[in-house]
Amino acid sequence: MTRLSLLERLKELQDMPKFQNRDIRTITAMMSMEALAKHVEVCEAAVQASAQDASQNAGTRH
Repeated sequence: MTRLSLLERLKELQDMPKFQNRDIRTITAMMSMEALAKHVEVCEAAVQASAQDASQNAGTRH
């Protein structure tokens, strides 16, 4: 992935409920490509985990 595509993906992640009140993009100006790719990977995993938790909690509500 190019730096631009990673930043675009991070922008999409920023708009998700998990990160709406957190700034996950400003720090990227100082990141290497490798660090940026890892940051995007970690943020994607956090969004997935959050979505799984939400779906499990929805299934346990009565």
